[in-house]
Parts: sequence; structure tokens; C-alpha cells
Amino acid sequence: MGFWNLYFIAKLYLAAKGSIQPIWWLNLLFALALLVPLHKRWQRVVKQIAAVLLGAALLYHESDLPPFGYVLRQIPALASFSPTYLMELARRVFTPAMVYIPIVVIVVYAVINRWVRVTTFVVLALIVFPLWQGMDTLIAKSRQGESYAAANPRADANAANAGATGATGSYDEQLAAFHHTEKSRRVAFFPPDKDPDSQFDIIVIHICSLSWDDLDVVNMRDNPLFGKFDYVFKNFSSAASYSGPAAIRLLRASCGQESHQELYGVAPQECHVFAGLAAAGYDVQFMMNHNGRFDDFIGTVQREIGLSGIQPQPTDGLPPFMREFDGSQLVNDYDALARWYQGVAAKKGGPVALYYNTVSMHDGNRLPNNNMTSLQSYPIRLTRLLGDIDRLTEVIAHSGRKAMIIFVPEHGAALRGDAGQISGLREIPTPRIINVPVGVKLVGLPPGKAPAGRTISIDTPTSYLALAQLMSNLVANSPFKADAPALDQYAHDLPQTRLVGENENTVTLSTANGYVIHTPDGVWMEGK
Repeated sequence: MGFWNLYFIAKLYLAAKGSIQPIWWLNLLFALALLVPLHKRWQRVVKQIAAVLLGAALLYHESDLPPFGYVLRQIPALASFSPTYLMELARRVFTPAMVYIPIVVIVVYAVINRWVRVTTFVVLALIVFPLWQGMDTLIAKSRQGESYAAANPRADANAANAGATGATGSYDEQLAAFHHTEKSRRVAFFPPDKDPDSQFDIIVIHICSLSWDDLDVVNMRDNPLFGKFDYVFKNFSSAASYSGPAAIRLLRASCGQESHQELYGVAPQECHVFAGLAAAGYDVQFMMNHNGRFDDFIGTVQREIGLSGIQPQPTDGLPPFMREFDGSQLVNDYDALARWYQGVAAKKGGPVALYYNTVSMHDGNRLPNNNMTSLQSYPIRLTRLLGDIDRLTEVIAHSGRKAMIIFVPEHGAALRGDAGQISGLREIPTPRIINVPVGVKLVGLPPGKAPAGRTISIDTPTSYLALAQLMSNLVANSPFKADAPALDQYAHDLPQTRLVGENENTVTLSTANGYVIHTPDGVWMEGK
């Protein structure tokens, strides 16, 4: 097989690492086909061309990369990236080791192949390795079953209890049961108290690219802002790892979690959380610190906010803060929010509900007048963003109005990367990406009402429905009244939601021991 031996040796190495999932019988068939001798030159040329195409296609299919059709559909989006960002991504993918290691391997192979029939050992490995791998899997499963039975003598009772939460049956059955249950879940909004002194504004700050794992990577989990929140969701699933689907899910927070495909259908009016706030007497507005053109994000918000004809609040005249990954200008979050809220306060009108979207943390953004990559500047940008939101609370406090600030990320930045995903890639919605920090801050509470130095932690698995329920509870019975219940009562018995992440081609499902991934090929595999 000549240098094709290197192809199969590389596959055996990647399979041993768990980086690919080879289809062994196809690889063996491919190797045997390469061994068939051809005598005419044109036949050998055609054979090699066909072998290169088939070998590349087979390796791509066995990898964790998204389907090729999906990659082709992303080319227009990639074309909009700035050259600087494309170069940054290329450096993440291609490392010096990818050049010198193959050279060393080729040299070593060329030497060994002069004295040893490498092809014989490669073919034997293609037969023995999958047999050994299969036996190892069977032994591991057998030992796991024996350990579980010994440690759980009441396993049957435990399985019955698990059935009540939808965690029984095959993964396909569990996912189907999850979606079936979610379809019937709803949160309603009721008119707020008519006393102007107890009414409050609602500011939803939707943040691109921030997860608990990202906070750990940059050592900022203990940022002072999180200690100032009245409520923090510690186990919140964003369910999506891209901005468009994440925005739809948040704007439809009043209903249970839909499948990814259902996001692009028409939702019942009662699902649109801002439509519910409008019906409860709020003046609904939205604003962004970007132009919203990428992937028609502005169109997504206008369709899903639940009110027709709504236009974004202007940010004209604000100084540019940094450049986005596509080269467009971004304005500073504090500048945009503070100017908007000062305008709201000057009008002295009724309560306002704002949806604000910021991409200050997006991968590929560049700070002015420096050469840092977006990964290097991430902690600097995050410190600025969290500080901007903290400063906004001071603007509200000095305005004489009352407000609820909701801090909710769209998804993580994937700073750490995952198995099969480089840093910044979010095709597989793993827990590291979709487990995001969500906080709620009430500004203007009566003296003694705020839990001094104590944040109410919500540790159960939750998602947008729980956030909508908390909002509804606070709107229906204003916490700003003197006789309002204790703040922890508003968070009592919030609806729980299993962590299920979905993209166009991939689903992740939490399990007792971690999570599993439903690949584009329709196979469930353990997450790493």
C-alpha cells in the first residue's frame, strides 16, 4: 500500500485517542482494495485519485466535524469575517506540531519500510484493533453493571423513581418524552400593582459568549457583580450554543423548551415573554450594541419579540468601543444603556421592559490600538462588561425609578474547547457551553428588604421557563411594596428543566454521570 499505510496508522492512533470513530469494516475493505494490483498506468492514476477522494471522505465522516453540507452553508458567514479573525481561527486549528510531526513520521516510516513489511502489520491491526476494542467495551460494561448492582440493591426502585423524571428508556425515548412534556408547560403574566411607587422597569441584558466554564477559565467566577445579584441561577441551561436560536428561546421563555426545528415555526402568542409584559402594561423596547446584520439577528428579534413594528432604540452618536469579528463597530454597553435609561427616567412614564443584546464578548472582537487576539482580550472585555452593568445599577438608583435587571448569557464562548472542538467552536452544545450564569438584580428595594450580603442561589436544573416564572412572580406581586413577601418566596418551586442542548445537527442530553451526544449520524455517544 506504500504511503497509504501512514493513512491507516494515523487512523489507528486517532481511534485509540478517541478522536475519531472509525467504521472498521469499511477501512478494511478500503485497504484490501488498495492492495489489488493494476498494470496499466492510467488505471493506477485513476485508482490513486479515487482513493484520495474516498479516503478523505471516509475520514471526514468518521471525525467529530459537522456534516459537509452544513459546512458549505456556513461559507457565506465565514466570508463576512474580518481577515484578522480568520487568521486567528487558522492559528487555533493549525499548530507547528501538525507540520513537524508528520515529517518525522514519514522519515521514520521510510526507514522502517525498507526492512519490514509494514502493510502486513497494518492489515492485521485493522482486524485485531476493532476486536480488541469491542472486547474491552464489553468487559467495561459488564464490570460497570456488576458494580452498579452491588452498590444499588434497590436498583429496581431507583429505576421506577427515575421514570417519574423522564430519565428512563433509551436516549431517543428520553428526548422524545422531554419534548412532549415541554409542549404543555406555560407561564402567564398578570397586570402589576397600579400603585406607581411599586411599579418597576425590566431590563433583560442578553450577553453573547459567557458560561460558568468561561468564568473559571479566566478566574472570574467570584467577580463582585455576582455577589450583588439578588438571585443567581447556578444550573441554568441556555439550550443553544448560537445567538439566533438562543434569542428565540429567550424571547419565547413563557413556554417550555422547543426542539431546534420548532424554533423556526410560528409560536403561540402566549409564548412570547415580552408580549406578556406588554399585555401586563409594560412599554416594550429593544436595543443592541451592534448593527444586528450578521445572520439577520435584528430580524430574529423583531419577529420573536411578539409585537409588530418595533424598531431598535438608537445608539447613534455614541463613540465606537471596539470592532466586531466582522469588522463593524460596537458601542460601549454602559454608554448605550445609561443614555437610554436616562431618557426613560426623563419621560417619567410608566414601566418599561427592554430587551438588550450585547456582543461585546463575541469571539473575534478586537480592542482598539492593540494586537491581542480575542482570546487574550477576553478577560479584559469581561471585566469591562461586568463593570458596565454594575455602573448601570447606580444610574438606576440615582434616577428615582425602580428596576429589575436580568443578566442572561446566550451561550458560552467555549474558551476551553471540547473533545472534537477547538476553542471558540460551538457546534456541539456541551454543558461547558450551555451552562450559563444567570442573575437577577432588584434596584430600589425598600430599606431592609434586600437580603444584605446574601444572594438567593437557585441550584436546581432550570432554563428559560424558570426565569419567566420568576419574572411573572415579581410582576404580579411587586417586591418593592412595603408589605411584599421575602425575596426567597418568589423563587419557591420554580419549574425545573433537564439540560438538553440542541443545534441543527447535534443534541446533548444530561445523564446521571455526565452527558451524551446525539451525532448527525443518529448515534448516541458518551460526552467527554
